[in-house]
Amino acid sequence: MDLKQLRAFMTVADTGNVTRAAELLNLVQPAVSRQLRLLEEDVGAELFQRERHGMVLTEAGRALLVYSRRAMLELDRARAEIGGSAGGIAGLVTVGLLPSTSDMISSRLVSAVAKAYPGIRLRIAMGYAGDLQQWLETGDIDAAVLYGVDREPALQTTPLLEEPLWVVGLPAANLRRQRPVSLMSLRGKPMILPSGPRGIRTLVDHACAMSNVELTIVAETNAMSIQKSLVLGAHGLTILPPIACASELAGKQLTAAPLVDPRITRTIVVALPANRSVGQHVERTVELLVQCAKEAVHRKEWLEGRWIAD
Repeated sequence: MDLKQLRAFMTVADTGNVTRAAELLNLVQPAVSRQLRLLEEDVGAELFQRERHGMVLTEAGRALLVYSRRAMLELDRARAEIGGSAGGIAGLVTVGLLPSTSDMISSRLVSAVAKAYPGIRLRIAMGYAGDLQQWLETGDIDAAVLYGVDREPALQTTPLLEEPLWVVGLPAANLRRQRPVSLMSLRGKPMILPSGPRGIRTLVDHACAMSNVELTIVAETNAMSIQKSLVLGAHGLTILPPIACASELAGKQLTAAPLVDPRITRTIVVALPANRSVGQHVERTVELLVQCAKEAVHRKEWLEGRWIAD
């Protein structure tokens, strides 16, 4: 097994087509097929089902793809760190951000890292809290912005800020910051919520159980963009932190009001792995990440966010 074989395997897995993979790798098709054949002989298992419409990973192929991506990521990290700026802090850092925070933080962080540590190569991955936590534990990312993480021995977390959950709807719902909405008043109204059980859904379900309130859920989704799209399509109300729909609120496409009785909040944390060492390049990037979040809160750009780190 060598790097050429792994690259060919990963490219075919991504494209589902040997011809397209050969074009991307700047190789002839027989060379790619040979790399795949040698890799299959090495691992002792068939990695693809050759079907009429393309190459489909077998169970063995799916397992190898996970390890291949991780191995290539570690090699990229090593190259970036070894070949970085002489005498300076360098390396590859992959930061995981929540969908609700990525627009707020990503641009600021890229600019801050480029200015302070030009030897650092920054990658940004977006995912929900559960996915980010898993990627952090398995080493796919180096640091993450999460919420709802309690007593996880594999993670080292630092609380940064607290933000409330609001009820969000169309302008016709006439929701306003000055007029909080009780959880009880949402009974019987069509609600669009994240798929459970994790994240915001866990917080909402717990509040409903404690208040003996049963919501009418008309749709569930694991994508925040779809959650907002369904609200914009007049399918119902939803519950989100204000930062998650800041642009829609500013453009008056949506309206929102604080959720009360009970008030539901989530704590945003920055997380690092507790099961492996963290390099200086990761530590410095996290310091800049925290600074970017703090500035956003203090400038009131992180809607309703309350800084609690210091």
